[in-house]
Amino acid sequence: MKASRAFQLKALLLAGNGVLLGSASPALATEDVEGITAVASKVSDGYVRTRLPDGSFQAESYSFGEGGRWAGEISDATIDKLHFIDVARVIAAPLAHQKYLPATDPDKTRLLIMVYWGTTAVPAPTSDSVAIDQFQVAQDNLNKYLVPSTSDPRKKIVVAGAAADAAIDQMSAATVMLNMENRQNDRTDFANALMLGYDSPGLIGTERGNYVRGTALSMDRDDLYAEIRENRYFVVLMAYDFQLMWKNKKHRLLWETRFSISERHNAFDKALPAMAQYASRYFGQPTNGLVRTRFPEGRVDIGEPTVIELPFGTENSAAPAKGTGSK
Repeated sequence: MKASRAFQLKALLLAGNGVLLGSASPALATEDVEGITAVASKVSDGYVRTRLPDGSFQAESYSFGEGGRWAGEISDATIDKLHFIDVARVIAAPLAHQKYLPATDPDKTRLLIMVYWGTTAVPAPTSDSVAIDQFQVAQDNLNKYLVPSTSDPRKKIVVAGAAADAAIDQMSAATVMLNMENRQNDRTDFANALMLGYDSPGLIGTERGNYVRGTALSMDRDDLYAEIRENRYFVVLMAYDFQLMWKNKKHRLLWETRFSISERHNAFDKALPAMAQYASRYFGQPTNGLVRTRFPEGRVDIGEPTVIELPFGTENSAAPAKGTGSK
């Protein structure tokens, strides 16, 4: 997962301890969650789930790995107070609904599911932009030295003089600063698009700041752009081939699922169960783009907690690189 900020990858498996899986509360009303939940899931060409005669998926065992938390810009007790085990415990229940079950034997473990979570950082609003303020001041100053052209009254030219030259220099410097800020904002937007799964072709775009305006889809794209310009809670699950990693020390990403919701009007600890339950239908399955739904939507029921022993571990893990594949 490419981003402007690196995760501190601890790569700790839930090993050697009794791990509580499930949720502390048996049910959560999605009325506690507000806004658009977005999900993007990708699957490598070599990963296919086996279906049983009844149409359900064959169970696959996994072990969790701690990827790390991406800290937000401001203090937020609803996410800052949570540890890896708290996040993993909630996600374990939706995983079980999709027949992904906690491992008890390393030789039979199929997946290592790395868990990353956090809050995105976004560019400051234009009202707080020093570069924009300086540009406006420079523009106002330069306007004092603009006069109509004698050849074309509709055009304006700068009058000669030292004061006008100074105003031009001021405008040039302000323009440079504004362009630098815009480029940095584009990089931040692009990094967040990658992080959240908003980088699908035809959405935000495949290059920094490249999303299309002025088309029939421009309103939808503007909505997407607005979403990545707001702080969003997110979770990224990256499922690796456990056997290949454990025995051969190689990383092969089999599937990844990214889901997020706006931080505004939400609390991460309350939103996480609903987000994970909605996203779980795409665990190990491709979304073929970005899937979005608005909450509240019905009611999410979480099963009773279960204690499961995980008697093994590994020291190997992989950084959350964007996309699927192997290396």
